[in-house]
Amino acid sequence: MGRDSDVLQVSVWRGASAQGRYRTYEVPAQENQTVLDVVSWIQHYADASLTYRFACRVGMCGSCAMMVNDQPRWTCRTHVRKVVKEGKVRIGPLRNLPVIKDLATDMDPFFDKWVTAGGVHAPSATRDEPIPPVNPEETARLEASAGIECINCAICYAACDTVAGNPDYLGPAALQRAWTLLNDGKHGARDQILDAVSGTGGCHNCHSMGSCTAFCPNDLDPMSAIAGLKRETARTFFRRRRG
Repeated sequence: MGRDSDVLQVSVWRGASAQGRYRTYEVPAQENQTVLDVVSWIQHYADASLTYRFACRVGMCGSCAMMVNDQPRWTCRTHVRKVVKEGKVRIGPLRNLPVIKDLATDMDPFFDKWVTAGGVHAPSATRDEPIPPVNPEETARLEASAGIECINCAICYAACDTVAGNPDYLGPAALQRAWTLLNDGKHGARDQILDAVSGTGGCHNCHSMGSCTAFCPNDLDPMSAIAGLKRETARTFFRRRRG
């Protein structure tokens, strides 16, 4: 990173949502260093009271998601050299979620919406009944599989301007999960999903800006899933009107 960057100026959010502020720390710059490494260094050597989350450190769990220079990222997979600007980095808690303390957010609103959108699997058969055959190349099955790698890191939720302006909006992760189950032949509550995602805060609130897809670290496409829900809820509406 060069001699001029031997020390990083790292601004980190400290405190809760209302009372917090950014505090700057000087952190030694390393040749191969992630943003999570920087946060860990601050907690270990500068201020042991710094609160944040992480688990796997290899991009599997998503618990280390934070705002880096005002963009949501997995900090364990974000190298400092890719985001540092003039020796400075700004790290904050995920946007659109209440801040518990420092870099740790309250994930309850995110998961509550996931459930509200019908994200809990409802089996279409009992364990005593035979499993229906599944064609992996069927269009519905491909749609169901497209979003299965979502790990609920809330990156898309933090990136979404619709969530920022409309607290009732279910958000891209919850709606993508609804689309996955809607296309799963083993799911037995299809009508309930359509009712949930077509109501207040549902898929038709999406403005199709695409930030959810652009920022997803797993290269998923929530925007297309939401577009699928819009089409299906519209078809269902007119089908029900016809009786």
